[in-house]
Amino acid sequence: MNGCRTLLIAMLAAGLLSGCATRAPEPGTSVAETRFDQLVVPGRTTRAELLAAFGPTKTVVFDSGMEAWLYTAPAPGEGNTELVLLLGRDGIVKKMRKRPPYPTDPKP
Repeated sequence: MNGCRTLLIAMLAAGLLSGCATRAPEPGTSVAETRFDQLVVPGRTTRAELLAAFGPTKTVVFDSGMEAWLYTAPAPGEGNTELVLLLGRDGIVKKMRKRPPYPTDPKP
């Protein structure tokens, strides 16, 4: 009985420590900003074109059927630029926004 308790405690400790060793996933797929600028045109670019060009990324689907997609682009020595897209229910990009890295963002 004592051996089982020791084994259980050791397994629990190992599980807790392994959780600390894993990194949080990046907040979106990294793409080249120049390629993004060339391929994404609000009012014309479709969901299928985004997936073909950049692959899947983090997506938030709203009750209205609209979606927000997040990609990131490396900024030279500064972190990442966020590239946020708003897709309509029809799957076409309605708006896009870029947020340059803030001075407080973690460095790559």
